[in-house]
Amino acid sequence: MIIGIASLTVLNACKSRKVERIDPTQQTDLSGRWNDTDSRLVSNEMISDCMAKPWRTDFTTAKGKKPVVIVGTVRNKTTEHIESETFIKDIEKAFINSGLVSVVQAGEARKELRDERNDQQTFSSETTKKKWGLEKGADFMLNGVITSIVDEYGKNKVVYYQIDLELTNLETNEKVWIGDKKIKKAIQN
Repeated sequence: MIIGIASLTVLNACKSRKVERIDPTQQTDLSGRWNDTDSRLVSNEMISDCMAKPWRTDFTTAKGKKPVVIVGTVRNKTTEHIESETFIKDIEKAFINSGLVSVVQAGEARKELRDERNDQQTFSSETTKKKWGLEKGADFMLNGVITSIVDEYGKNKVVYYQIDLELTNLETNEKVWIGDKKIKKAIQN
């Protein structure tokens, strides 16, 4: 018995691991859980839909400028760990790359910028320090939620994701766009 366990341990130790670099945009789905491909595809599709709706042109016509958007929280209400920061960055990237809106910093990054600006008031020269009170205020805030339903029987599982995003006018609290995206994954073990 001990010899068998020792032999098995030696055989497992002899196996080598192979690591291969792949294109970061290549779709990979090993576990069936939410992944980078889902994040990228959902954010691009949803922001494309958001940009095509009347809220943007209505604002630009009324104000004569591009709207300024801040991306707030996207809550993960699924049963799995989803790094919402990655999804938020994909959303911000899709907004910026559209060229149709400006995006301002949110949360911790904004606090870090303000801390730096505060330090500059003491430690930077008069000609290079950045002034207070010149930040761009957001016109709209995007928030959302990711939910999932898992249906499992034996070695088969289906995971249904629903991503809901809402864009709200910060001055009036009016919801100007609501979008959703659904993903369904069948997993066989």
